Order: sequence, then C-alpha cells, then structure tokens
Amino acid sequence: MQSNQTNSQPESCRKFSSGNLILVGMMGSGKTTMGRTLARHLRKTFVDSDEEVQKRTGVTIPHIFDIEGEAGFRQRESTVIHDILKYGSMVLATGGGAVLAEQNRAMLRRNGIVIYLRAGVHDLWQRTKHDRNRPLLQTADPHTRLKELLQQRDPLYQQVADIVVQSGRQSAHSLMLHLVEEIEKFRKICTTKKLCKH
Repeated sequence: MQSNQTNSQPESCRKFSSGNLILVGMMGSGKTTMGRTLARHLRKTFVDSDEEVQKRTGVTIPHIFDIEGEAGFRQRESTVIHDILKYGSMVLATGGGAVLAEQNRAMLRRNGIVIYLRAGVHDLWQRTKHDRNRPLLQTADPHTRLKELLQQRDPLYQQVADIVVQSGRQSAHSLMLHLVEEIEKFRKICTTKKLCKH
C-alpha cells in the first residue's frame, strides 16, 4: 500500500472537492466489482467507462475494435472520460488502457482521487481467461500478452495514482473497507500539508 503525494498539486482542488474516486488498473484487476461496492458503501454514483462507451455506441467493445481498431476505441474512451468527469460524487472504473493517453492521465489526476488496483499476471490471467469480451487478449498466447500489457502499463498506473492497493484474494467487502481507510488517510495527509483547502 502506498500513497503518491507527487500527484496532489495545489493547481486543482477539484481532485478533492469533486468527491470523485477513480479506479485504474489492468483488465481483471477488479475495478468494476470494487467500484460498485465502494459506490454503494459511500452512496456515490458508479460509472464504468467501458460500459458507458457500449451504451453510447449500442455495440460491444470487440465490435468497436473490429470496425474502428484500438485507436478508434481509445478516442471514444477519452471522450467518455472527459464527459463523465464534469460531474462529481462518483466512483469511476476506467478501462485498462485509459492511462495510455497523456490527456487522460492529466484528466484523471485533476478530477478525483485515483486508486490503482494492482494485481499480478497470474491473478489477472485467472480472472480473464474465459472472458471473450477482451479484444486485446484474443491471441494465441493471452498469458504472455497480459504480461506484456502489465509491463507497459504499470508505470503509467503508478504515475497517475494517489493510492496503490494490491487486489488480491480478499473479499470485495474487505478490500473496500481497507480502501475507505486509505482514502481518508490520503485526504488527511493532503489537508495537513495544505495541498488543497476544503
């Protein structure tokens, strides 16, 4: 568990005042499950950016990848995240590749407390191996692909995160309660350091 104070700059108090909690991490790290649990506990609105893209287009993510490629999907994803973050008091679960674009990372850092749900390759593989809704894993060796994606993305998740928590074998409820504690610790540290006046 760690907090990354370097991302909490006085330039934008919206990080705190918005009441937004933003989950980042690899596919299979538990962002949607944890996001729903956290939102229910804190009485916030829950939004999943992947689900929102599908709702707006009326088609599945694999279909978007087939027609527009990954670049087309990423553009739609950025638009959705930009629109969603105009609002407050929500828990947002982002897609695994949302951090690839610098503009997305900047938006996430400015508009809420960012939580990185970190998981090892084995756990990610176990959780995603039967999921056919993951276009990037439809390869001959999805385990190796997951390892490559994690190596590429982990530094970006670390860069954008205020809080990093290991998404292990504990129950969603236990992890949620632990996260609530970490969020409060982070808020207190930042308030004490006067990184943002509430």
